Amino acid sequence: MPEDALPDDLATIWERVAEELRATLPASTFELWLDSLQPIGAKASTLYLAAPRATRPWVERRYTTVVEAALRKQRSELKQVAWVAHEGDRANASRAWASTPIESLPLDQSHTFERFVIGPGNRLAHAAALAVAELPGEAYNPLFLHGPPGLGKTHLLGAIADYLHRRRPELTTHYTTAERFTTEFVWALRKDGPERFKERYRGLDALLIDDVQALEGKERTQEEFVHTFNALHAAGKQIVLSSDRPPDALARLAERLRDRFSWGLCVQLGDPDLRTRTAVLWRLTTDAPLDIPEPTVLTQIASVAAGNVRRLQGAMTRVAALSSVLSEPVTPSLVKQALSGPEDPQATHAKRAPNNEQPTIATIQEAVCSVIGVRREDLLSPNRSARVSRARQLAMYLARELTSLSLAQIARQFNRDHTTVLHAIRAVSSRLDPDSETAQIIHRSQQLVAPGTAKPLTSPPAPHNPSANPQHPPTTSNPRRTP
Repeated sequence: MPEDALPDDLATIWERVAEELRATLPASTFELWLDSLQPIGAKASTLYLAAPRATRPWVERRYTTVVEAALRKQRSELKQVAWVAHEGDRANASRAWASTPIESLPLDQSHTFERFVIGPGNRLAHAAALAVAELPGEAYNPLFLHGPPGLGKTHLLGAIADYLHRRRPELTTHYTTAERFTTEFVWALRKDGPERFKERYRGLDALLIDDVQALEGKERTQEEFVHTFNALHAAGKQIVLSSDRPPDALARLAERLRDRFSWGLCVQLGDPDLRTRTAVLWRLTTDAPLDIPEPTVLTQIASVAAGNVRRLQGAMTRVAALSSVLSEPVTPSLVKQALSGPEDPQATHAKRAPNNEQPTIATIQEAVCSVIGVRREDLLSPNRSARVSRARQLAMYLARELTSLSLAQIARQFNRDHTTVLHAIRAVSSRLDPDSETAQIIHRSQQLVAPGTAKPLTSPPAPHNPSANPQHPPTTSNPRRTP
């Protein structure tokens, strides 16, 4: 270690610098960030300061200029500072991490900012994630990304982790899922107690957690996560979270957690448009030995595989498989052959309801609530009164009719599971006579969602009176499609 200056001299110099810092900074700031600093040597014009490992990156970024200014006032030979970690802190941290059985999620090599395809639906999310990676703890804290599966949330979290590992290796970055966080916490309670768990998580520089909706209903884990969140946020450490829903839609999550998730920046990722989907397919072709002789082929695939990136990958895989089996090049006719087979209900439904014409679930909920006379808050709550339950079923039915979302996606927007949505669709379909009150409510709600597009029903969508035709059993689902 540099020893150009004698220890006594260093102690005297630092004592004067500390007095200057106390005089110029708020007392709480000095005690929290600077009181633990220790001078350990000097060389030429540089003073070497030891700082606790947990706070060193933050102090270095925020207070180097202030410390150097105070230093110059005391001794002209020392003009700048260099930061090192306490050896004891480094050893203790290493032992804590080494004894922990669960590591960060392995990074997918394709999840980088360079490979992320930017479009109108994800431009803001990409910009926010990049800002967080470049200035952890200073740009947006926390950053909360939300949207349906397959739109790039996990890609962006992985890109942030990759960026920090490559560009800021001195920071301790932990990338995990809410499910793994829960498992690790339970393991700590059963084995070594929560103290080791707290030591590990509260000493992080950046915490990235995917799928935080998995914390719903887990009260003990939520309690610990609140404390972890508070400790990291107060220390200026970066927090990035992702979910399939916005914070206010996580009904079974503690209110104080939902509130904290909204402290920073919440960004929704939307469905990719045709141009973005085509660009994604171009990117996928660079990862697979697939020859695409005609650019229009990718546009053709993107048009058929509307929706998220995972469906695009599935469509590309089917095309590549058929091309390999038939030993034929990828042509428009081969694409049509590969993708014109039986499709899942979501894909079929997507064709009936083009993405750019779809209303949001919230719009549908508001429309139905307005017609029936209930509050949307009650619709999303556990309230099971007859009036609210009826409105909820009608809104679920319309959501299935007017959007391309799957049953599971619709269910999440109502804080229910997909079986509840399926039951609602069947219940509404069974009583949807042309002149029924149900049909009238559906018609009026549609007019509010998309004025001028709704048409009154002219015939029942399915027979529901078993006495009308003894030869056939009553139908309990809408015959226009299988939900």
